[in-house]
This record gives sequence, structure tokens and C-alpha cells, in this order.
Amino acid sequence: MAPLTSAVPDKIEILAAIETVLTWDLDGPDRPAVNVALGFVQEFTAYGRIVADDLRTQCLSIPANSQAGRGTQAILSEAARRLHLSPPARTPQGAGHRAQNIARLVKGLLRAMGEVGEEQARARRRHTTTKGTR
Repeated sequence: MAPLTSAVPDKIEILAAIETVLTWDLDGPDRPAVNVALGFVQEFTAYGRIVADDLRTQCLSIPANSQAGRGTQAILSEAARRLHLSPPARTPQGAGHRAQNIARLVKGLLRAMGEVGEEQARARRRHTTTKGTR
């Protein structure tokens, strides 16, 4: 059986795609074609759902009242709402705006993933340094 994530691009590909989409000038004459923008919306949405699911799981190992915990809960709430919206209008501007908004959301999810990882590392260091002091 083939892995389920084979169609999902890796983080480096996603970050490159995000930077491309965020450079679009949606008010200019060179707007992306609707099908291109909708393709990015679909790609970012699928990737964002995977990252959000992983992030929810990782949050279980950090204090909810930590700075990383509070920030992550905020971005996860936003992801729960925005990653399940119906498809955008089939206009270049509507599709382009949605692609840019989801790109920013995925970027935020990835940033939160890093912050949670740092919080987990701090917790491990605290645990290791206090382990032999009893």
C-alpha cells in the first residue's frame, strides 16, 4: 500500500510555493490564472490540515499556559475555521486572495510548530537538570 502522504509536498517545497504566492500583485494585470491559484489553495489547505493535526498532538506535551501554548491555540483555532471553508470565488482575485490567506496561515502554523518544539526542548532540559537533585 502506498503511503498516504506521497501527494503532499515537503516543507521546503511548501515554503517556496508560499513565497511565490505571497509575491503576487492581485491588483495588477499579471494576476495568476484561477486554476493556478485554486491549485495552490488546495495544496496549502491539505498541507495545513496535516500540520495542524500534528501541532494539536504536540501541544499535549507543553503547558497550555506557556507562551507557545497560548499562541499555538490561537493559530489552531484560526486553522480550524479557515482550513474548512468552501472553495473561493472562481475569479482571479478571489482565488488569489484565498491562496495568499491560506499561505499566511500555513506559515503561521509552521512557525507555531517551531515554537512548540522549542518549548518541548526547554521542558526536556529542565527535566534533565532537575532529575538528579532530589
